[in-house]
Amino acid sequence: MRYSEKNIDMLTGSLYRSILFFTIPIALSSMLQQLFNAADTAIVGLFDTSSSLAAVGTNGEIIALIVALSSGLSVGVNVLVAQQIGQHKEQNIIPIIRTAMSLAVMIGVAGLIIGQCISAPLLVLIKTPSDILASSVLYLRIYFVSYPFLLLYDFGSAILRACGNSRYPFLALTLSGIVNVFLNIIFVVFFKLGVSGVAAATVLSTMLSALLLICRLKKDTSSFPFALHKCDLYSGSVSAILKVGIPSVIQGAVFCFANIFVQASVNSFGSSAIAGSTIAMNFEYFTYYVITAFGQTATTFTSQNYSAGQLRRCRKILRICLVFSIVSSLILIEPLVIFRNFFAGFFSADQTVIQNACLRILCILFFEPLCNLYEIPAGVLRGTGHSLYPAVATIIGNCCFRIVWICTVFRHYHQLNILYYAFPISWVLTIILITIGFIAKKPGKTF
Repeated sequence: MRYSEKNIDMLTGSLYRSILFFTIPIALSSMLQQLFNAADTAIVGLFDTSSSLAAVGTNGEIIALIVALSSGLSVGVNVLVAQQIGQHKEQNIIPIIRTAMSLAVMIGVAGLIIGQCISAPLLVLIKTPSDILASSVLYLRIYFVSYPFLLLYDFGSAILRACGNSRYPFLALTLSGIVNVFLNIIFVVFFKLGVSGVAAATVLSTMLSALLLICRLKKDTSSFPFALHKCDLYSGSVSAILKVGIPSVIQGAVFCFANIFVQASVNSFGSSAIAGSTIAMNFEYFTYYVITAFGQTATTFTSQNYSAGQLRRCRKILRICLVFSIVSSLILIEPLVIFRNFFAGFFSADQTVIQNACLRILCILFFEPLCNLYEIPAGVLRGTGHSLYPAVATIIGNCCFRIVWICTVFRHYHQLNILYYAFPISWVLTIILITIGFIAKKPGKTF
């Protein structure tokens, strides 16, 4: 990487073009990742059994929690590197890289060990049906092996994106995703490994994506030298990364914890409901990642420009990201809602499963564009250094509300559609809280 020649310049030039070209690889990376995950689900659903599909699906929110912990910490790395570039202190990036990769290894290994111990109790806690419990535990334990490599990929991606390079993480993920699908076909279709085959393919493809990112960072010796054997911790970098990253981790963790409550409630309706919910969740994640991609762009662009004192550009970043994100999400979501039976049929031939998937699509996916109205302003707030308030607002609006809804309204009206309505209502509440915080924090006063 030559930062001055190949990477997107966030501080000068057209914001429309820069934001779009920076966001597209991020969005495509997440969408491809979800597409490959959907391929996993489709392969195990079509070539194995509905029970295997449910076993993979019941781990969905737990996997989302694992990913949230990784991506949340990487936000701290992204913001810190972007700030150094905005302040023209590129010499500080080397210790940040070494610290970030050291943290990735340490936290990843700890997570792998802890995961082996908590997999079974956690799945019992969320009321996983007994007929799929053993295979669900097997899948989760194998998946935890990938956690150190997931952290290495996320931290490496955060570093490259902060420097204006969102293309290489996309290319690395594309290659590893293709390998993942190829391995799934071999393990599930030919070797009949079922759930364990899908999990093993995920581990191997995650290892590949991490290796590609490490090789890229090692190659960038001209500007930001990196060598894995020289990784160590710099106290200043650790505290700066954690200051921004921990609120994002807490937000993501509590968010997923609340959704685990939702998953436990879905589990009470049996395997068909779980399988249908799993199918619909693939579409939800697929479209939501477009929204979060613009949120990440808003954070990175705002971090650089805010640090450089270019406050007018920060206001423009908010407006452009918001418009682009709303339009993009609507373009993706509407066909999925209109042709929901057709798309759900790619994952299962069971009509009961398809009906359950369509119910969730109508109750949740249809309203998902609302998420733009809190994700983008929250991304801007993080870029200005206000990372705590968006986390608290999201925890209250999205997480606490859903738990209260399950314990009150859903308990009284035990129906799947009533459970799913918690999502759009929680999004409206979060929009209100983020808007109040945005006004109170007054970035408009400072930019």
